[in-house]
Amino acid sequence: MTDPSLSPPPSDNPDAMRLYLQTMPTSSEPPRYVQIVLEQDLLGGWTLYRESGTQGGRATLRREQFLERDDALAAFEKARDTQLKRGYRVMFAQGQEGPYSQ
Repeated sequence: MTDPSLSPPPSDNPDAMRLYLQTMPTSSEPPRYVQIVLEQDLLGGWTLYRESGTQGGRATLRREQFLERDDALAAFEKARDTQLKRGYRVMFAQGQEGPYSQ
């Protein structure tokens, strides 16, 4: 079971972006997921969270910090595109005009 303390914190920040992607389930294995969250911190920087794992199993959380919004947004889009190329499908998107809308 996934430890809730590993999940990125929920954000009330209107600039925050969240994307939840998942593989299609097979009969023998539970689906894998990736959650990508980008939000501004209290000091004006940006934090990119990348959580991945097996649904109902262990998860890995990576955090990367950026000083500039454009750099953070480019990293968010690159992470999204990488997962889409790997066959993940978008299940949920929240944030600035749909981060998946490109």
